[in-house]
Amino acid sequence: MTDFWISSGHHLLDRAPSGGLVVTDEFLKVYLARPELVPPPEACAAERAIYNALLADPRRPLGSDEIAAIADADARENWGLLVAFRDRLLRHETLEEAYSSLVRDGFGKTPPLFINQLVHVVARNALDGCDNAEVVRAAELFFRPQRVTLHEGSLLAADDEVIGGINPAPVTPLVSMLGIPADAQIDVLTKESADQYWARSDQFDMAINLTAGQSGLDALAEAIERWAEHFLGIEVEIEAVPALRDVSFDWYVGLDTEATRIGDAVWKGEELDEKAMSRLVGLFKLTFRDPAVMLERVRGKPVYLLLAMSGDKIIRLKPQNILTGLPLRHLETVS
Repeated sequence: MTDFWISSGHHLLDRAPSGGLVVTDEFLKVYLARPELVPPPEACAAERAIYNALLADPRRPLGSDEIAAIADADARENWGLLVAFRDRLLRHETLEEAYSSLVRDGFGKTPPLFINQLVHVVARNALDGCDNAEVVRAAELFFRPQRVTLHEGSLLAADDEVIGGINPAPVTPLVSMLGIPADAQIDVLTKESADQYWARSDQFDMAINLTAGQSGLDALAEAIERWAEHFLGIEVEIEAVPALRDVSFDWYVGLDTEATRIGDAVWKGEELDEKAMSRLVGLFKLTFRDPAVMLERVRGKPVYLLLAMSGDKIIRLKPQNILTGLPLRHLETVS
């Protein structure tokens, strides 16, 4: 089996009988290696004491009084956020359950960095055994914003941080340990270059073609299938739909903020202007293999998923919408 996304830390985790990921001390210690948490030379004694104590026992309870004793305000905030996140992970049997609790309760003050890292490693678990490089590359949309560009008639999506030069390689201690080069070169993932993806998966430096009718949207459909089935325990079939025509929106899910706006407009019967239509990147039809799991009022009808880019041509997919937006009977009381 080809490995990928080593920087997610999946190899540091154990597995529950359910197949979910179980937190280990080794995984928790990776957070302590983040530059925001390593005490600088001028750090106070309280901060150094906390750091050393957690290095020895990353599960050690940490009281609010201990954090309040840290002299630097930014350090106090960083440690408070980390401990709250760590404690949430430890309250649940698996990382999947911890993520589901965040989705249910709201992300609140949890740093987007932590949420994306959690999605990264859980998506790695959901895709375990996948040997299709394009599906794995498409799943990067779950936790890394993509910048869209039109090139020679093709709609290409590339990692926003990489092409922007803000963060040429993902800034995690694992990446530093792996020695991943910072001077990433963007290439488009094709059938011919697919074999290159596995060795480069932690560089996030291969673009994907999301043009309607091309295999990139089919790959994203499969990645969403795996994500939904991993979390919800249901079997779904998702296919890319070439155009927003003759589509009855009995139920729809926007995969991002802009897509939700577009879906709302279509549902209300509003005419979409050219500007809105140009932002629509993908439309997918989802069907349940067992219609009995659906809400009765839409049972047997397709569910449509929409993906769009923002005005600045960025795709910010929200994988939590897949978990909360489907018309499942057991979710009927959750609103």
